[in-house]
Amino acid sequence: MKLELLANGDDAMVDLGAQIAKALEGRGIVYLEGNLGMGKTTLSRGIIRSFGHTGAVKSPTYTLVEPYEFGSVNVYHFDLYRLASPEELEFLGVRDYFDGDNLCLVEWPEKGAGALPRPDLTITIDAVGAGRRLTLTGVSPHGQASCQRIQQLRSEG
Repeated sequence: MKLELLANGDDAMVDLGAQIAKALEGRGIVYLEGNLGMGKTTLSRGIIRSFGHTGAVKSPTYTLVEPYEFGSVNVYHFDLYRLASPEELEFLGVRDYFDGDNLCLVEWPEKGAGALPRPDLTITIDAVGAGRRLTLTGVSPHGQASCQRIQQLRSEG
């Protein structure tokens, strides 16, 4: 299932992030695709803040992963932009992050091709005028159900 959403400005991206987080129910693997400056980290901020985080949410470009723990929900925000090769992920033990019921947000997933598990949901962000178009693709049954929940949330709101 594919779903297209439009966002105009950072606040709209953060709001969409909160809707996406609710639809994902705190678990899954989400690939965030798009060129530099498209709003991947802003969308991640909305997802992470929806679970109660009040501090800064910055892209973990140098650390590769930033963990956020909220009781029963663990969110791991990855930024693979500076990854030299997918094999680096193996040295970091990233498989542990993707096991279980964690929510993993992966910016620049193409840099980890072959070492990353298949996503539940892929979000591709493109510029449309001054705004952004987000194309959500449900890859797994969980991702497809999440797209349906987002569609339902948006029609109610």
